[in-house]
Amino acid sequence: MKIRGKKIISGLLLTAMMGLVIACGAAQQGMLTDTAAVRSETDVVEGVIIDDEAIALASRATVTNTMEVALQTAYDLVNAHRANAGAAALTRSQALEDCARVRAQEIVGYFSHTRPSGAEWWTVNSDIQYGENLAKLYNSADSVVAAWMASPTHAQNILDAEFRTLGMAIYQSGNNWYWAQEFGY
Repeated sequence: MKIRGKKIISGLLLTAMMGLVIACGAAQQGMLTDTAAVRSETDVVEGVIIDDEAIALASRATVTNTMEVALQTAYDLVNAHRANAGAAALTRSQALEDCARVRAQEIVGYFSHTRPSGAEWWTVNSDIQYGENLAKLYNSADSVVAAWMASPTHAQNILDAEFRTLGMAIYQSGNNWYWAQEFGY
């Protein structure tokens, strides 16, 4: 089975509240690095991987009206950035939103592009996940999209003209929001 390379964005996002840089669960002051990795065909395992336990967990997550408005605003902002760059709008994908709900919940305790089980981020559903952006502690669409666009590698996912679909989710823990963007072809 031939699969196009999957893109992952890892890097750092500045938190608006604390002035710290958050990178895969570690807080660092001062230094900002911005790197991306590519998933190659050798990373592909036979068949589609769906983590049934995580999908069931995600189905219990609730989305408030405020969060739904924020998600729609984030979709609109992302597509506005794409239009300005000459890229087609991303279509909202329910399947990718299901994956994003899983990932948004997982990053509460383990902020990383590696899942808490140690599996790769794309194993929520390896047939449809080709890029990922994560963020935490941004409680508005404007602030999270601005942070992603300020990061060259996160912006690269948003502006990648090959991506055609997008699923986003927010998971709330206490007063903090955890965001996941999952991109597909």
